[in-house]
Amino acid sequence: MFKGKVVIVTGAGQGIGRQIAIDYAHAGARVVIADVREAEAAETLKEISTANGKAEFIETDVRKPEDIVALMERTQTIFGPVDILINNAGKGIWKSPLELSVDEWDDVIQTNLRSVFLCSREAAKQMKQKGGGSIVNIASTRASMSEPNSEAYAATKGGIVALTHALAASLSEERITVNSISPGWIETKDYEGLRDVDHEQHWSKRVGTVSDISRACLYLTNPENNFINGENLVIDGGMTRKMIYHH
Repeated sequence: MFKGKVVIVTGAGQGIGRQIAIDYAHAGARVVIADVREAEAAETLKEISTANGKAEFIETDVRKPEDIVALMERTQTIFGPVDILINNAGKGIWKSPLELSVDEWDDVIQTNLRSVFLCSREAAKQMKQKGGGSIVNIASTRASMSEPNSEAYAATKGGIVALTHALAASLSEERITVNSISPGWIETKDYEGLRDVDHEQHWSKRVGTVSDISRACLYLTNPENNFINGENLVIDGGMTRKMIYHH
């Protein structure tokens, strides 16, 4: 299905992004690990190479438009035009809205939201040459629900959901599908350290794993599933559907 396909994953140095990169490589794709942190990216690369997968690391700061242009150009030179783009890079800052600086706000917006637009635009130019492609943007259930002191992050994730259907509309003539995934609680560091109460509060009776999101990326970018377009897939164990009353 993905044999020989060219896949770019931003923020593939750790967490969800790393698992996505590994799974595409395992499925036979040629994967570009786009990350700003070389040491973490090297770990992802090593894991793919050890399993005889094909991958390249291209150092990319998604806050910089020129880095994004360079990423797409280098990908084309190394592997050919991109087939699949996973916009996963992101960061958060947890700080009172009364104290958050403009620079901190801009940093999160440019990392999480502007990068999705710019990466999608540059990738679409190459996908157009191939007669189509697929883009998946990693949003969050925080697009529709919040904890305190998360304004910048929430704004970017809500923006990604809206940007997804806008891009799906604009790129439909090029046969490019654009969807987003909104993960809930995905434990990327210490799954064994979770408590029973953490798992039990989900309808699925467990906290999510990176593989839950990665499998969904493969599903949404499978050409057979191109009737799914402009959609936001919530993967959260039922949490956003759950009514919470304390009796």
